[in-house]
Order: sequence, then C-alpha cells, then structure tokens
Amino acid sequence: MEELKRELERAQTMRDSLHGRYTELTEEKDVIHTSAKESRVVIHFYHKDFRRCKIMDQHLEALAPKYFGTRFLRVLVENVPFLVDKLHIKVLPCVICFVDGVTKDRVVGFEELGNGDEFLTSVLELRLKQSGEHSLGPDDVR
Repeated sequence: MEELKRELERAQTMRDSLHGRYTELTEEKDVIHTSAKESRVVIHFYHKDFRRCKIMDQHLEALAPKYFGTRFLRVLVENVPFLVDKLHIKVLPCVICFVDGVTKDRVVGFEELGNGDEFLTSVLELRLKQSGEHSLGPDDVR
C-alpha cells in the first residue's frame, strides 16, 4: 500500500512538472536546468519559419502523452544561441535526447525518417527507441 502511495505521489509530481505534454521553454537557463534535472528529456530545437519543424512538432505532440516518464520540449533556436553552439546544431529540425543530463542521441532532419514530409509518428517513435536505454523506455508507456 505504501508503495502504491509513493507511485501516485511520483505521478502527481511528474504531472505538475508538465510530463505527458509537449511544452515550450523560452529561456536558455530553463532548458539547461530541465535537461539536467529530469531523467529523460527529448528536446526539439526548431525555427518558427521552417515547415519541417512544424511537422516534427505534430509528431512529438502525439508522442508526449504516451511516454509520460519523458519530458518533451520544444525550444526556438533564436532563444538558445549558447546551446545551439555547444550542441553543434546546424540543421533543423534537430531533436536531441538527454538521459540524466547527458546527450544520448539526436535526430537531425528527416533523413532517418524516410527523408519525406509524410512519415508516420510510429517511424519517429521507433527511431527514438533505437538507442535502447535512452529517451523512450518500455517502463515509460502509460
């Protein structure tokens, strides 16, 4: 019974910290803090004028509720110049997966997703799972 109570408290804490939702951070310090604090984070570095970034947003929006244990974020590259430089982001969209504050994987552009605009969300989901222990673990699915 005590274990169930702890699990419910953990789930509430995660809901309070916006797990299960695809949210935007606008401050560089918040991106750094969140990627270091959370155990699993998927961050989409985007530009508002890039059509393919909007397509990526739709897919990540669909995945966020399914993988409650992973934080899904979007960050406008113009707001985070230090991170763009430090993480060597040169092509958009760029999705970077962090585990315990460490970069574990990245998806750059759509090349690994079939190189077209009309890929299925399940293709992105499978690609994100390929790193094994990183961003989307089996214990994560609700």
